[in-house]
Amino acid sequence: MHWYIEPYIVPLGGLVMVIIIVTIASMRKTRSRELDAYLELRTKEMEHERKMKELEIEKAKMELEKAKLTKSL
Repeated sequence: MHWYIEPYIVPLGGLVMVIIIVTIASMRKTRSRELDAYLELRTKEMEHERKMKELEIEKAKMELEKAKLTKSL
């Protein structure tokens, strides 16, 4: 190696290592946030599906009652 590059190899290597560690930690944190957002979205979606099924059941009950009333008249 050249005499003017050698003194900078260790500090640059340390700097690169720190940058890599910070990048990996940041990517993990981002992935964790993505998973949390996906879980929250999935939970909301399931709750919405449950509410829609309840509404369909209520609608069917009301239609049945309406049919009974018109039949009895």
